[in-house]
This record gives sequence, C-alpha cells and structure tokens, in this order.
Amino acid sequence: MALHHAVSGEKIALQRGDDDIAHFTSVALVKTEHMELIRLVLPVERPIPEHRVDGEVTIVCLEGEIAIDAHDKTTNLQPNEMLYLAGGVPHTIRAVSDAVALMTILMAPQR
Repeated sequence: MALHHAVSGEKIALQRGDDDIAHFTSVALVKTEHMELIRLVLPVERPIPEHRVDGEVTIVCLEGEIAIDAHDKTTNLQPNEMLYLAGGVPHTIRAVSDAVALMTILMAPQR
C-alpha cells in the first residue's frame, strides 16, 4: 500500500496517536519536487544518528523536548520553538523527553 501524502488544500493533523511513541511512527506528510514535510515522533530511547541533508531544514518542536547537535553545540527545543539548519550541516536529533516535531526540508536544486 502506498503512503498517503497530503495534497494542496488538505488539512493535516499533527498530533500523535496513542501508540506513535511506542512504534516510532514518523511520517512524511507532504512530498513534492521542492519540499518534504515530516512529522517526527521521537522516543527518548531512539535518537536519529548524525546525518546531513542537502537542502535547508527547519525543525519545530510540537510536544516534549528535543535536542539537536549541530555546529559543535546542542540546542534544546521545547514546544513552539524551532531551529533552522543550512543544507549539508551534519546534525543529530534526540528526544530529551518523548517528543513530536515537524521537520521541513527544502530540496536542493538538481545539478
């Protein structure tokens, strides 16, 4: 079964389901040629290892608390706080407490 991505004008629910934390249910909500919007569900025991993304990234904490290691420092985000990362910046994302975040990735132009 193909994953459903929202289309223009479609309402998107951002709250997590009762078992999302237990099952680490992150989902790409929208994916286009230029952008990807992901709801991240981050249990404390499941950090996202260091990686980099070609495009620019924003991460908005919706619930809980997350820590992002980038630029040789750690930035903690609580609900309604966000962080911007330039394309190509190595980063790690981990939950300080079980958390939900909204990540937007702007796709780098194809060369």
